[in-house]
Amino acid sequence: MHPRSDALLAEIRAEFPAFELLHKKGSPFQRAIHIALAIVTFGGQRVYMTGYYTAMFGKLWVPESWEALRDLDRYVLLCHERVHLRQRRRMGDVQMTFVYLLPFFPLFLAYGRARIEWEAYTETLRATAEVYDLQTAERLRDTIVRRFVGGDYGWMWPFPRTIHRWFDEAIAQIALVGAPSDIAESRR
Repeated sequence: MHPRSDALLAEIRAEFPAFELLHKKGSPFQRAIHIALAIVTFGGQRVYMTGYYTAMFGKLWVPESWEALRDLDRYVLLCHERVHLRQRRRMGDVQMTFVYLLPFFPLFLAYGRARIEWEAYTETLRATAEVYDLQTAERLRDTIVRRFVGGDYGWMWPFPRTIHRWFDEAIAQIALVGAPSDIAESRR
């Protein structure tokens, strides 16, 4: 049973009527992306098919691990991906693709991608604090910093101090909103 994430999926479908949840397994397009990412990141991104959830063109592509996710973890993930869906609506497919891939470089210094992901990971932290607590959100620091500075996203922003500063600011802002129980109440 996934009552909280199913309710959020219903909200997402109401907000984005063309939204679909699709499985990566068996998709030649997703397999091609996986191979291309493994090549261009020199093996830095080898788990695209099995460990990453991908919002693309108004759809959410999920790996097989989707089936094993607990309700609250699905909820946090969907909060993150809804940010990407809203970014797509705001920018459109062409502009979002351009911003995600080019400014400044596709690898090693991808400021556009970093900005897109900062917004979504801020929501990951907020949702984690909401359903678990602020300390659990704070424990995501190492994983998130590693994603920004490592091969997972093509070394999109290889400046750990910048990512730590963003992380500190995001956590401080979430803490200002109120205790996680207050956050949860305000979302109902």
